[in-house]
Amino acid sequence: MSTRFADAPTPEDDAGLAAIGHQITKESVSQQAYVAIRNSLMRSGLKPGQKLIFRQVADQLGISVTPVRESLLRLVSENALVLDERGTVCVPTLSVDQCVEIRDLRMLLEGEAAARAALRATKAEVDELLATHNRYVKTEADRDFPAALAENENFHFGVCRLAHSPALFRIVENLWIQFGPTLSYLYDGQTRPFGGQKHGHLKVIEALRKHDPDRARRAISDDILIGGKTLLEKLAPSV
Repeated sequence: MSTRFADAPTPEDDAGLAAIGHQITKESVSQQAYVAIRNSLMRSGLKPGQKLIFRQVADQLGISVTPVRESLLRLVSENALVLDERGTVCVPTLSVDQCVEIRDLRMLLEGEAAARAALRATKAEVDELLATHNRYVKTEADRDFPAALAENENFHFGVCRLAHSPALFRIVENLWIQFGPTLSYLYDGQTRPFGGQKHGHLKVIEALRKHDPDRARRAISDDILIGGKTLLEKLAPSV
């Protein structure tokens, strides 16, 4: 049986498409489209359950439908996107159990990355992480939640890069691609995961400055756990 792909856009499908990125004009169009959509998933620009219509995405990126189709199907093959029963590409909606599994894997892997980073991070690199955190705090205070999500990602990925472990980094990236859309639920204008407590990012920075791998591991794990608890309460209040 052949798979049919929907091409007719609907008004509700428009929401969030602007987050995918700007127009693409260089070579390797399909790869650039893939990266743009992938980044939007990581940064919560696309929402759980959102339909991605080939023509709409192509118009947003300023390219033809063919590279968009290739990019979306590549992401489907990587389990970052799914096909619904009509053959339409959609952003998956994760179950609570899936969210818990990804959270636990992030704690394990990002904890290892933070521990490795603590052994080699320079003062300048830690200062840059602090600047990233400060931008995160400002954008959240300004209620610019898309920017806050992006800066939060920049912080976590910044820590992972300092581990100088490319294989580990790629695995963490793949977890964020799956989990990014669900993170959009964390920001509703009212939620404050740390609620007056010292933010987990600052505890990570302190551990890196002291070159304490065990403390760094605990700090990033606690940061993920506290944020994850707030998110899980939104998805399933009984959790």
